Amino acid sequence: MNQNRLIGWAVAAIGVFIILANTLYVVDQRKQAVVLRFGEPQRVVNAFSDNKPGLHFKTPFLENVILFDKRNQSMEADQEEVIAADQRRLVVDAFLRYRISDPLQYFRTLRDERTASDRLERLVNSSLRQVLGSAPSLDIVANRRDQLMSATRKDVITRARQARLGIEVIDVRIKRADLPTQNQPQVFNRMRTSMQQQAAQTRGVGEQQKRQIMAEADREVTVTLATATETSSQVRGEGDAKRTALYGAAYNKDPAFAAFFRSMQAYDGALASGDTTMVLSPNADFFRYFNNGPGR
Repeated sequence: MNQNRLIGWAVAAIGVFIILANTLYVVDQRKQAVVLRFGEPQRVVNAFSDNKPGLHFKTPFLENVILFDKRNQSMEADQEEVIAADQRRLVVDAFLRYRISDPLQYFRTLRDERTASDRLERLVNSSLRQVLGSAPSLDIVANRRDQLMSATRKDVITRARQARLGIEVIDVRIKRADLPTQNQPQVFNRMRTSMQQQAAQTRGVGEQQKRQIMAEADREVTVTLATATETSSQVRGEGDAKRTALYGAAYNKDPAFAAFFRSMQAYDGALASGDTTMVLSPNADFFRYFNNGPGR
């Protein structure tokens, strides 16, 4: 009798344990749970707007729970070959950061993470082809890369919202945008030719500016020298006039001394070097001060 009672209590305990195991469940603070009844989503536990992790209850044997990550998630898209607006092919690598904002809608449309990754990758690649396909390759690689990434992010956010995927796109980034390996030498040569043309044009403009500056400098030098020559001639003429006036005034005071002084200047100019040969008559007027002195 006691053995039958123990067996009954053991069966009851096992039954209670099975019921509790199918009634109680724990939701981690990093997770959010979708409660399903006969495979249909009913409610969300520990969502962003209702942060309640911990122990929860569900109807045993009728409801089951699926957990989804509550944290931000990342997905790297496969390399995509994009044709730019200038018909150049580029190999683009991109990655996406998102979070599950509506777990019920996420479960209805995507079910699991694998399906979500495939759907999001197609969405990102489609957006890249549309946005980057309208821009030249040089803008994609360097000039307008930030603006194009921003436009791609907005386009992906709009597409995800319209598709009602139950996710919130946080960011989309282009990791790499390069030319295909087989096209790199040809494009490099084309870019080098373009740079050489720009350099030649820049040098030509610089040469023209140099000539203009040199011509302007030569003109200023010529004008300055002419002005200086004119000024110096004018000053010299005024000085000569004053000198002549002073000499005239001095000579008028003592004509004999003036004649003597002028003769001494003539002797100094003609005989100073010591090798001057002159053929003159001894009675010539040039030597009158040699014969009679200044008294004459």
